[in-house]
Amino acid sequence: MDDARDKGLALNPKYDRDGLITAVVTDDATGELLMVAHMNDAALNLTITTGFAHFWSRSRQALWKKGETSGHMLAVRDLRIDCDQDAIWVKAVPAGPTCHTGARSCFYRRVGPDGLSSVDAAD
Repeated sequence: MDDARDKGLALNPKYDRDGLITAVVTDDATGELLMVAHMNDAALNLTITTGFAHFWSRSRQALWKKGETSGHMLAVRDLRIDCDQDAIWVKAVPAGPTCHTGARSCFYRRVGPDGLSSVDAAD
């Protein structure tokens, strides 16, 4: 593929049919996977301009700034887009637990042959 979107340096996100792009968030210091969410154009632009992660809530159908009510915001240190511009990687400094359950990461359960097991206790 020699498409400008794939190899060029112009930001041209490929949103899905609902106007969303998947965003993967990792801890800037440790590389730990913290959460996966979705952004629309407004959320991506707010993330870029404010330096804090914003997302689109599919369940609430609303824009939200991560940590706005809890104080556990995600300060963006690096923002990357994948090769075909349909996924965003947010490297952030979390100001507390990232998961709404109080766990550091939303990925605190391991899937195994016997079901789920905890890998990170909720704070």
